[in-house]
Amino acid sequence: MSHSDKFLYAQPSFRASNHPKRVMFDANLQEFAQRVSYIAGLESGGKMSAEESYQAIQSLWKELATTRNQLG
Repeated sequence: MSHSDKFLYAQPSFRASNHPKRVMFDANLQEFAQRVSYIAGLESGGKMSAEESYQAIQSLWKELATTRNQLG
């Protein structure tokens, strides 16, 4: 694999401590990213309006922030 391939197709790894709260937040963050990706796909495919997409992502962001605050 060339250097540019490593840059373009990076394989991120979990680098935080194995503390259960950090692992839980990392899982929530990954779910957030996946759901945002779905929403973006729906919007670019014409299945959602830009405003609906914005509202959905904003709601997910608030949910993620609440989870982060609960985990401390």
